[in-house]
Amino acid sequence: MSQETLENCPVCNKSSFSNYLNVEDYTVSHKEFTIQQCNACYFLFTNPRPDEASIGAYYQSQDYISHTDAKNDLISKVYKSVRNYTINQKVKLINELSSQKGKLLDMGCGTGNFAGAAKEDGWMVTGTEPDTSARELAGQKAGIPIYESVFAEEIGDQKFNVITLWHVLEHVHQLNKTIDWLANHLTENGKILIAVPNPESLDAAKYGRFWAAYDVPRHLYHFTKNTMKELLRHHNLQVDRILPMWFDSFYVSMLSTKYKQQRIDMFDSVSKGLASNWQGRRGAHKEINTSSLIYIVGKK
Repeated sequence: MSQETLENCPVCNKSSFSNYLNVEDYTVSHKEFTIQQCNACYFLFTNPRPDEASIGAYYQSQDYISHTDAKNDLISKVYKSVRNYTINQKVKLINELSSQKGKLLDMGCGTGNFAGAAKEDGWMVTGTEPDTSARELAGQKAGIPIYESVFAEEIGDQKFNVITLWHVLEHVHQLNKTIDWLANHLTENGKILIAVPNPESLDAAKYGRFWAAYDVPRHLYHFTKNTMKELLRHHNLQVDRILPMWFDSFYVSMLSTKYKQQRIDMFDSVSKGLASNWQGRRGAHKEINTSSLIYIVGKK
């Protein structure tokens, strides 16, 4: 499998990096990958990494639940039960952000659960999903047009009232090109919703190299609030609000204990999940800092 090495930081374009952490791919290859940190802007990214033509092999696992509905172990059952609730919350959120149920693009729609729910709620939904089997399943489930990527000719110059990326941006090889595309295909008052893991959360600090949300090499980037804001600023976009994803701390902690102890430790998962949410709540003069964050993004 071919690898590529980034010579310049995707955020600030500087070329001086330090090794930040070595992390194992616990899901597929069990190889170790290095997360590096830019010495100028402190952006974290997996480097070197599989190139775009090779990365697909690292998603070929029943454990990669966003691409399959087949697995039925404890973690999968927890994920699916919580997913039903969070999908309703996501639909509620996009309705609050938009004055009309217009055109929605769900980038990286996985098996199509959110896209289908948004369509049922009255949105005109288009999806993208690079994984062939997930894309086929999503098409059957959601009954909407789903393309391999946002660069598909069929999408053309359409503009969308809302664009959603639920745990997607950290997977995108062509980061700046993609954000440029998103900015150019957003209506003037439209919103982009970007959900990503937060390496500054308490559970990330507690689990260290076992923190499941590093998920190398599938997660190419590891965004902090500062680096996300700086990246978007280069594309004339700004973060309007940051919202928590309360359930992620528990799911990520369950996986992290499995990686660390070869078994799920429910007590440890729940206690660290609660502690992470408590510390990450919005206190006085403090931004949300939970295990995963939703960035509500608009044009400057």
